[in-house]
Amino acid sequence: MMPGLHVCRHCDGLIIDPEDAVVVAYVHANSGPGRVVWAHSAHAHLVQPDPYPLALLARIRALRAGSSAS
Repeated sequence: MMPGLHVCRHCDGLIIDPEDAVVVAYVHANSGPGRVVWAHSAHAHLVQPDPYPLALLARIRALRAGSSAS
């Protein structure tokens, strides 16, 4: 069986060499299994976390704090 090809999260380039692929995160899914996030070994330290979940959590907390202050 041929190993799957991966895409680098930092540069969106195809990771051709399996020795160059590094797992940088795991994204959970609501329905079904999640997925592994890959990067080139040279780009692994450059990958930033996805800002959307943090922004969503901050908005929820701000709305809750505003409604409890009334």
